[in-house]
Amino acid sequence: MDERRMEPEDLLQQVQELIKRLKQKGLGPMVFVIPIIAVLLWAASGIYMVQPGEQAVVRLFGKEVGITEPGLRYQLPYPIQTHDTVNIANVRRAEIGFRNGDGGSPGITQRIPEEALMLTGDENIVEAQLVVQYVVQNPSDFLFKVKDPEQTLRAASEVALRGAVGKTTIDQTMTEGRLLVEQEVQATLQSLMDLYETGILVTQAKLLVVDPPESVKDAFHEVVRAYEDKERLVQEAEGYRENLIPRARGRALEIIQQAEAYKERRTLEASGDAERFTEVLESYSKAKVVTRQRLYLEMIEEVMPGVKKYIIEGQGDGNLLQLLPLGGTEGVKVSNEK
Repeated sequence: MDERRMEPEDLLQQVQELIKRLKQKGLGPMVFVIPIIAVLLWAASGIYMVQPGEQAVVRLFGKEVGITEPGLRYQLPYPIQTHDTVNIANVRRAEIGFRNGDGGSPGITQRIPEEALMLTGDENIVEAQLVVQYVVQNPSDFLFKVKDPEQTLRAASEVALRGAVGKTTIDQTMTEGRLLVEQEVQATLQSLMDLYETGILVTQAKLLVVDPPESVKDAFHEVVRAYEDKERLVQEAEGYRENLIPRARGRALEIIQQAEAYKERRTLEASGDAERFTEVLESYSKAKVVTRQRLYLEMIEEVMPGVKKYIIEGQGDGNLLQLLPLGGTEGVKVSNEK
């Protein structure tokens, strides 16, 4: 907070010095002009500037009468009216369990064990370091409702952190439970700030360090690394499954399509065979002898391809000499069937 005004004591001292100098120089009549100038200067002392990102709370004899926005403003001179400016755009920071040294340099950190050490839900000791970021959303409450709102926020942050950590186990706090702890700390802390009417809005609560005591820190870190390895292997297995299942489904679909095509082909072939059989049956019913002879000849041609065949009609006289070619025979088929 900041207050910019000219104190009456300083103004009176300047006026007295000015009157003394005028008397020394023989300018006595100017003494009557001095009070007028002093009143004008006193009235002009009510001008003040509110910077961007700030708000000013104006008070009349100590009672709040309004809030002014950034820009050049005027109030009745002190002690009638006063103002206090608050930066509402600046994101402020509270550190629990540690303090940054060297002007806030993150490279130099001082541990605060009395703030950082706490019990978990499974009765283990853990060291937690928390950073809370916040802004002022109500400058009036921030200035007048609580004596030290920033110290109140620091104490409430420690309470919220201990409460959240006390509900979880040490393994959860160090691994997948960190986010839940942060969310609960922020919600609890904001409810406390609203209850105390501090005018503070908590924008983030972030756990920086969650470690067991020094004597068992290495063992717990091994557990954390093993958990991370487990998660990595599970993710790799999930990725392999996501790659294998679509390929298997694609292969199954391909086999099904091939089976459907084979089924369709066999169905069409069976339908064609049935139609041909029906046609043969119709032909046979019309001309049984001719149809039987034709089928017999077609079968002989099919089972004896590439062989010369001689068909003798009728019963014949058994004399085959008339059929024997001079060049020899490659194949002879004799049939006395009508």
